[in-house]
Amino acid sequence: MELIQHLSLGFGVAFTPINLVYAFVGCLLGTLIGVLPGIGPVATIAMLLPATYALPPVSALIMLAGIYYGAQYGGSTTAILVNLPGESSSVVTCIDGYQMARKGRAGPALAAAGLGSFFAGCVGTLILAAFAPPLTELAFKFGPAEYFALMILGLIGAVVLASGSLLKAIAMIVLGLLLGLVGTDVNSGVARFSFDIPELTDGIGFVVIAMGVFGYGEIISNLAQPEDDREVFTAKVTGLWPTKEDFKNMTPAVLRGTFLGSALGILPGGGALLAAFAAYALE
Repeated sequence: MELIQHLSLGFGVAFTPINLVYAFVGCLLGTLIGVLPGIGPVATIAMLLPATYALPPVSALIMLAGIYYGAQYGGSTTAILVNLPGESSSVVTCIDGYQMARKGRAGPALAAAGLGSFFAGCVGTLILAAFAPPLTELAFKFGPAEYFALMILGLIGAVVLASGSLLKAIAMIVLGLLLGLVGTDVNSGVARFSFDIPELTDGIGFVVIAMGVFGYGEIISNLAQPEDDREVFTAKVTGLWPTKEDFKNMTPAVLRGTFLGSALGILPGGGALLAAFAAYALE
């Protein structure tokens, strides 16, 4: 009963015309900047934070939330249209979303990403509001052993996702682990494999690698072909609304992804990246 009272109070504050305008502006700005490859939600909020200084506290928080959600969704737009992930959790969107765009179905791919994100975001927020105390206790019970098991599950999922040679898949996982060693050790503070290059002390960014693997790798491969054999592809967004068959196929996947993402979102440090890869491995 107390939850319903709090939710009704929150909706009463949020559904005022001025706050709805700030939410719309935040979503619009976040989406526009989130479309740019390599700029994630955190960087977008950092850039647009001064825009909220003159606002009332509630309106500022609503606008920042809109910016975050807009930037989170905007990363999937470039992933689908040009095969460049806007941020880390959009990497798996490149795998099938870009192939749909190449077949002239960029509109349904964008709509599926938007509708799925909206539904899962709403459900996840309600779950967090309803079960925050017990979920917090569960998150605190995760220790080193549980996180190690979770990482092993992620590596196994990477092998399952790989198609073709199993040896190549394992080699790529080992290469990823080696690249992950670059940076500053969390426990000792010692720089590992940075070669006295200051930029490497923060590690190698996941988005940088993903853009190189998905986007620039394909560009270079295409340019290496003779001019007559090069693939010239222009994404045309037509027919945004998915078909009945699309809804039939995507609804179970959205429900499974929502449940899995809500469960993994409880764990601190996992974020959207772990949930996105786990959901794709499950499908």
